Amino acid sequence: MERHVTAPINKKTAKELRAGDYVYLTGTIYTARDAAHKRMYEALEKGEALPLEMKDNVIYYMGPSPAKEGRPIGSAGPTTASRMDKYAPALLDLGLTGMIGKGKRSDEVKEAIVRNGAVYFVAVGGAGALLAGSIKASEVIAYDDLGTEAIRRLEVENFPVTVVIDSTGQNLYETAIREYCKL
Repeated sequence: MERHVTAPINKKTAKELRAGDYVYLTGTIYTARDAAHKRMYEALEKGEALPLEMKDNVIYYMGPSPAKEGRPIGSAGPTTASRMDKYAPALLDLGLTGMIGKGKRSDEVKEAIVRNGAVYFVAVGGAGALLAGSIKASEVIAYDDLGTEAIRRLEVENFPVTVVIDSTGQNLYETAIREYCKL
């Protein structure tokens, strides 16, 4: 099914999405990669506040290339999501509703997605220049010293993603393989 969804994404909307849905996100999402996730996790362990509210937000696992003249961002392709698996359950438990990356997730992340009524999207790897066209604004909001791994607030319009793991635990990577094997 094709869906148009506004971000941030509330739990009700997240629970309506199903593995295999094509989604076009419009609104505000955030970027964070390995180093930013590690820093946020360490802040949580120390009882410190995070640089952004997790509730209902979406984090895109991406570090952009430099922006060309007149563009808000350079190439903006997804990075491998499993590198954030150590940190994702804690952020989901704080209300994070969506994650965008590429590749499989651990059982612990899948359990946290179901427990929290969240969703995992994938963006097409290797299509960073195309994806950047859906990003209308980009602003570093935390950890500027991390360079491309700083946390950014993005304003997106019709940003194309696919639901891979939905709030019921359905996993497109698993169901698609079973369907393929039937052929």
